Amino acid sequence: MASLIQVRDLLALRGRMEAAQISHTLHAPQPMIDAMLNQLEIMGKAVRIPEEPDGCLSGSCKSCPEGKACLREWWALR
Repeated sequence: MASLIQVRDLLALRGRMEAAQISHTLHAPQPMIDAMLNQLEIMGKAVRIPEEPDGCLSGSCKSCPEGKACLREWWALR
């Protein structure tokens, strides 16, 4: 089972990562990693970095039926 310290240390080693990458690396369920990242954000230790919508190569994100689900969200330490 992954701990809050392991998530923090992984972000320190890798710089920035997506929650899914952290979940895969630590072999932990995605909802648990999401909760840990939110806790680190509340504590002021981590920051959420949303991907800019102008990064969409096809330019069709605005008309995408999934909304902005294709936009990635990164996490990094402060």
